[in-house]
Parts: sequence; C-alpha cells; structure tokens
Amino acid sequence: MIPLFLYRLGFIIAIPGLVVLFLLRKIKGKESKTRFCERLGYPKLPRPEGKLIWMHGASVGECLSMMPLIHKLLDRDPNLHIMVTSGTVSSADLMAKRLPDRAFHQFIPIDSPWGARHFVRHFHADAVLWFESDFWPNLLASIHAAKIPLVLLNGRISDKSFRRWNRHKWFIRPLLQKFTLALGQSVENMNRLKALGAPVVDCVGNIKYAAPPSPYDAEELANLLKQIGSRHCWCGASTHDNEEEQMADVHLKLKAVMPDVLTICVPRHPPRANDIEKMFVKKNLVVARRSRGEKITPETDVYLADTIGEMGLLYRLAPIVFVGGSLVPFGGQNMLEPMSLARAVVIGPHAFNFREIVQFARENLALIEVADKEVLAATVQALLLSPAKRQELAEKAQITATSEMAVLDRLEECLALRGII
Repeated sequence: MIPLFLYRLGFIIAIPGLVVLFLLRKIKGKESKTRFCERLGYPKLPRPEGKLIWMHGASVGECLSMMPLIHKLLDRDPNLHIMVTSGTVSSADLMAKRLPDRAFHQFIPIDSPWGARHFVRHFHADAVLWFESDFWPNLLASIHAAKIPLVLLNGRISDKSFRRWNRHKWFIRPLLQKFTLALGQSVENMNRLKALGAPVVDCVGNIKYAAPPSPYDAEELANLLKQIGSRHCWCGASTHDNEEEQMADVHLKLKAVMPDVLTICVPRHPPRANDIEKMFVKKNLVVARRSRGEKITPETDVYLADTIGEMGLLYRLAPIVFVGGSLVPFGGQNMLEPMSLARAVVIGPHAFNFREIVQFARENLALIEVADKEVLAATVQALLLSPAKRQELAEKAQITATSEMAVLDRLEECLALRGII
C-alpha cells in the first residue's frame, strides 16, 4: 500500500504541471476537445444494461489486436456489451470506424485517484481485460477494490522493463497482484510476470496471430494500382523518425538501377508528415500526399500515405514491405499483418519487441532481416528483380502468420474455465 500512497501523493504534487501538459496536448490535437471529460474520469455515456466487459489497450496496435476477441465474445453472448478504452485520438478515430454493434469506445481516464474511482464505479464492468503492459496504478487499484475480475491479456515485459522492474519489485509487485489472471504472450513473458509478482499466470499464445487482415476499399485499391501500373514498387510501413530519411537514401539507390521505382511511405505518426515531406523534397524527390488526395503520377518518387486506418489498403499496393521501428532502436512494429497478406517482409535489426514472432518467422524462412539501409537497399532491389524469390518468401510469410489462428479459441476456453466470460 505504501507505493500506491507515494504514487498518489506524487500525482497530487504534479497536478499543476499535468494541467499545462494536457492543455498543450489539446492545442496540438493529441487530446479530444469534445471528449476531454472522459480523460477526467467523467464520461457522458451511460452504462449499457446487461453484462459489460471492459477492454483496455494503450493505442492503435493494442486496439487492433483485440478486435477478433471482441467479435468472438459478442457472437458468443447476444446480451453482452463491450467497452474499449485507449489513450490516443488516433485509436479513438479508428475504433469509431471498426467497432461493431454493442461495442463502444471511451478514452482512458488520466490516472488520478478520484477520476479512476469515478470511472470504474460509473461503468462497473463485469470483467476487465487489460492488453499488454499499459499499467496505471490508480485504475488497477480501483478495479481491484470494486472486486471486478481483472485479466492481463497478451502480457509483455521487455528486456529493459524486466531489468528495471526487478530492481523495483516493491512497486510492480502490488500492481501485478491486482490481476486475477496474467496471460503472457509467450512462455518467457509468462515466467517474467510470475517472477515479478503476478499470483496466477498462464500462456495461451500471442493474440496478434488471430488478427484478421484489415479492411480496405476495393474500388480505391483498383484505382491506386492503376496509378502505379507496372512500376517497381515497395512500401515502408509504420516508420519512425530517421527511418524515412534512410528510406529516401534507399529510394535513390534503387532509382539508379530502376528509374521507375516507387516508394510508398506510411509513417507511424501521420502528424509528422509535413516534416517528412520537407525532407524528401530536400533530397529532390517528388512527393504525392495521400491526405491531400494527390495522385500517383509517373513523376512521383514517394507516395506519402499520411492517413490513419488504411493499412489494409496500403499493404496491398506493394509486393515488398519493410516494417518500421526496426532500423532505429524502437523495438519494431507488428509484421504479422503484411505477412498474412502474402507480402515479402523485411525488417531491421531492432525488432526486439516482437522477438518470439521474429524467431518463429526466422525458423520458417518467412522474412528477411537487414542490418542497415545499405543492406535494405540491396535486399529490396534483389526482391524487386526476382519475382520467383519474392513469391517464395511471401508464401512462407503467409503460412507462418496464419499458423497460430487457434490462439483465440484457446483464450476463450481459458477465460471461460475461470468464469471470466
């Protein structure tokens, strides 16, 4: 209890700074101006009648990974409602488009003692499913105090976090003990959760394997493919700061060999698009911006796809996909979706957040790992010039990515046996 007391005391002391921080976030568009009351723990929506399951994911990736489970649980119980919470405007916008009937989105409250308590009491869910590792002490304590079953799904403790939490078990142990059940996304993560203090642990597999391909507009796909025509084309998806500049250098190397090459750049954070465009232009590259409705012409070097929720469309445009967050030490982004769509997938050396998936793909020769931008350029060039090699890699990728779809059935059985659902 002492660590939680200290956390709450620190929160109260930090209130003036937090007010300034969130005002700045609202000005920058990182907070919803019309729904900010939800962030304070005072939602406008009433609690729906009947059984309610609350699912929480930090941002877009976690929210997408829960979609198959949402559909499965709603199909299982026609009287069930599901509330999804997240903390980003982009994830809220995406959930508004993707959530089915009887499911709705709310912003996760700022972790104040009073806001967390009011939010939990207002909705009083029958169970809470918490995705991965977005731990908020006051919210977890309020859920536990309300005697609501709390399950950690797809729990992941990175190497860095494990080292840090091992030094501060006095803080992490009381948080993990709030969970009725902690499911690691791998045996290694399950063991780490147990070592850090989770009382009941298990592993049914990585839920990300159950994600279906993202939806797309078939007419728009046909339109874009017509614009691309027979050009050599590759895509850099979910890229982070400094990766776009490396992509520009790769494009220039490719263009020296294949003058018609087109690079599709999909930044992880679209608000960075203005700076990314300036960088491309500075390197004398012709850019077309998707957010401005600009078409791909024969003169276009880079198609900058600075929109949200269109990965299902964009992955289908290019036969080769470099998955970002991996040429820089961020930890990588989820490579399973382009693999499941039979794309030839390339990653950099820093995909440590997806170590088990990478290892599984490596064993099946289902992706290519590169050390730097020079090797990336050579690899993309080789794949573009060898359709047979590209097709072989893509087929292995698809088989690997879809081989663990049964994880959803195992998860459902696990939750049902424990009376959670």
